This record gives sequence, C-alpha cells and structure tokens, in this order.
Amino acid sequence: MSKQKVTVAISGLNNVDSPGPGIPVIRGIRESADIESRIVGLAYENLEPGPYMAGYVDKTYKVPYPSEGVEPLMERIRYIHEREQIDVLIPNFDSEIFVFIKLADKLREIGIHTFLPAMRQFEERHKSNLPQYGRKYDIRVPDSRPVTSFEEIEDLVRRDGFSWPLMIKGKFYDAFLARSAEQARIYFNTISAKWGLPVIVQEFVTGTEVNVVALGDGNGRTIGAVAMRKQYITDKGKAWGGITLDDPSMLDFTRHVMSATNWRGGMELELIRTPKNELYLIEINPRLPAWVYLAVAAGQNLPEALVKLALGQEVPEWTRYDVGKIFIRYSYDMICDLDAFRKLSTTGEL
Repeated sequence: MSKQKVTVAISGLNNVDSPGPGIPVIRGIRESADIESRIVGLAYENLEPGPYMAGYVDKTYKVPYPSEGVEPLMERIRYIHEREQIDVLIPNFDSEIFVFIKLADKLREIGIHTFLPAMRQFEERHKSNLPQYGRKYDIRVPDSRPVTSFEEIEDLVRRDGFSWPLMIKGKFYDAFLARSAEQARIYFNTISAKWGLPVIVQEFVTGTEVNVVALGDGNGRTIGAVAMRKQYITDKGKAWGGITLDDPSMLDFTRHVMSATNWRGGMELELIRTPKNELYLIEINPRLPAWVYLAVAAGQNLPEALVKLALGQEVPEWTRYDVGKIFIRYSYDMICDLDAFRKLSTTGEL
C-alpha cells in the first residue's frame, strides 16, 4: 500500500541540554508506516542543531520570534508555504503555541492544518491558574500564586500560610526549589529576567515525580497515553533518562483530564505521587514533550497520530504500551561546515 505524502512544518529544533520536542516528534513521523513525510524545519536561532542533522529535516527556514508579533510570523509562514506547500504545522514550544492558536484560522484558509487546543483550554491550564483548574475539574493540585515582586513571596509566607521550601517557576519554563527567602530572591530575579512576569510561587509537594504524555482528540477521547518516571534529572529539571511504568492510576488520571477538558492535541502532565499514594498535578505542558520518542518506542506513535488528526483522519485509541522501556539521552559532537551555518544565517534558509 502506498504511503500518503505529507509535508510537515515543525519547530522546537533546539536539541541541546534543555531540548525541544522537535527532533523526537520528527523521529516518530519518519517511522510512520502510512506517511511519507517531507519535514520543513522552523528555526528561531542559527545554532539550533536540528537544521544540521542529516536525515531529519529536509529544508529549514528561519522564522521570527512570536514576541515580534503575529503578522511578521504569519507573513514568514506564507512565504514558506508558497515554496513548500505545507500540509500540517506542529509548534513545539509553549511560548509559541498561543500565537499559533490565534493564527489557526488564517493557516487553515491557505491549506495549513494544525491540531491545537482551543484558547480557553490553553489559558486555563497555565501555572498561575492551576488552583482554579483543580477546583473546576476535581483534581489535586498544590496551592500556587502568581507574583510580580519578591516582596509578594515574603507576604505569602507571613500571611497566607505558605512555608519553605517553595517552588519558584517561570510562566513558560524553568522551576527552582527555594529553601529560603535568600534563594527565592535569586530565583525570582533569574526567572523574571528570562521569562518576564508573573513568576509563579507553588507549594512544594513531597513525593516522586512522574509524567504522562498523552494525545486528546478534542472530544474527550484519549487517543494514547504513556506513563513514565524520570530516572535521571539534569540541574535544569529535565529528564535525561526515564522508564515507562505500569500505573493504571496515572492513566485514569490522564483520561479524566482529557474527558473533563475535551483537550485537543498533545499534552504532558507533570505529577507528584505522595507517600500516601495520592497524585498531585503540578503542571500541564500544552504539547508533546521532548521525551515523546519513548512513547513511540513503547508502541504509541503519538506524533504520527497527531499528523493524522490534523488532517481530519480517524485514529483509533491505543490501549496498551510496552512497560520497562528505558530512554537514555546523550550529547553528541556534530561536525558541520561553516557554509551551512553561513547560509542559514544570511539567507534564513538551509
């Protein structure tokens, strides 16, 4: 049977110490038995490794940061689409998904399909909204508050019942455990300088950190879900190794979230299992995570399913995956020619 030819534009190609999901998503799509893919990379920086990795990206284009505005990004996508005829676009950074949700209708008008959550779904799962989210959907979550100054953190401890240690989080990325006011001040300044305000202060929940990657069809159905426990964590809190788990309670938790919210697209749930065996939701990332290839290797090709859903195709639910699959991430010195770097830097294409 012949494969369907699909051109997929993908961002998140920064496969470095805090890796983006782009390359793992591409790996899953490349392994599809039904799709013959042409991969168009969308790069924000000249030194993102993805464009230089042979066999992954067929053509790369520089794109403006979403912070530069919706219209410049849309115009660049139009330019790329005229040359590549993109069928599906998959953004992989939290900070860009908001913009692509706003652009989804315009993209559809020119023939580019996306499969993203609705704006309401995206906004309500923000870290700053997590307490309300927990109450609305009957989910255990740690107490958290958005703050715009270090003095507000001190007020939370003095007047609102918060106690050390506390998690200090950026609105998009980064999280630090502060055991004292002095540490909290350092982390607040670091995060606010990098990601802006507000900074999120979250109650610290003791337990084991576990994660689920999942894909929802937008109608309450969970297409696939794979549970994982981090085996090795970097100083940035990123999983550098993990193992798939046989944990029905985590999967039930995920299906509840998907069903209650009618989530559309990829999702990563970051959970804490307490010594009392309770599951607390500490964060929802509104896209497939950088470790998604573990799910592919375990039998659920979620990137492939995401492409099919974007194209309006029926996708059956997965009911199982291989337990005990381990991923081990590693660094690698890739050698490139200066001409390739120069071309991407000067022309914006490679």
